[in-house]
Amino acid sequence: MMERLRAKRIYLGVVAILIWGLAPFYWMVVTALRDPAYTFDTTPWPTHVTLENFENALSTESGNNFVRALINSLIIGGLSTFIGVVLGIFAAYALARMDFRGKYLVVGLILGASMFPVVALVTPLFQLFTDIGWIGQYQALIVPNISFVLPLTVYTLTSFFGELPWELEEAARIDGASRAQAFRMVMLPLAAPALFTTAILGFIAAVNEYLLASLLSTDRTEPVTVAIARFSGNDPHVIPYAAIMAAGTIVAIPLVVMVLIFQRRIISGLTAGGVKS
Repeated sequence: MMERLRAKRIYLGVVAILIWGLAPFYWMVVTALRDPAYTFDTTPWPTHVTLENFENALSTESGNNFVRALINSLIIGGLSTFIGVVLGIFAAYALARMDFRGKYLVVGLILGASMFPVVALVTPLFQLFTDIGWIGQYQALIVPNISFVLPLTVYTLTSFFGELPWELEEAARIDGASRAQAFRMVMLPLAAPALFTTAILGFIAAVNEYLLASLLSTDRTEPVTVAIARFSGNDPHVIPYAAIMAAGTIVAIPLVVMVLIFQRRIISGLTAGGVKS
């Protein structure tokens, strides 16, 4: 009896968390599907369904360029993630494989860097990029995002590499492989779950960044977070909430689908290295 009651509590807790997490996303989709005249309708299911809001979000007649902003986000997020993960792999491998004085201090500093408040970086980065002429350039958005992706990659992969059996690498070296070959052909494939996880989380973080992007980008390089915030409709005095919800839906659905498809890899990557054998 007690076991059944405990199981029911667990299921109720899972359902409550699920509703809490998905309710804002559900309401965004419902609002995106409503006729703009019924934007503030409180009916909890879609009413007066139309695709007009999606057409308005993708249209450039009101000065919005959502498609270009979406491409910018893919470029910025993709390059930031790729560079951050590649650099993080080598740094994490070195930290896990080598023993030197201050090793754990370095790991702690890397973790502390990931917790540094972004708002404190706005003024110095804006001044620096203004001086070197980077304002409105892709590199002005990619370089800061790398600094956000890199600590996550290093911290996650250092823990994972530390738990891998180094005997496999030594066996590859005995068979004639160089250290680089052993790393590329033996250790790197074993790190695929953690590598995949950090890449997805880093990409999502880079795409969702808004504060620095709003100050360091121009119309040519602004990502979707900035473009959606600047959405304008036919009436300059009325905020096009329905079109904004439609744009948010277009951005969110691929990310949600990607996470649902690869959730097993994400979970295995996050928990990898957490238990010593």
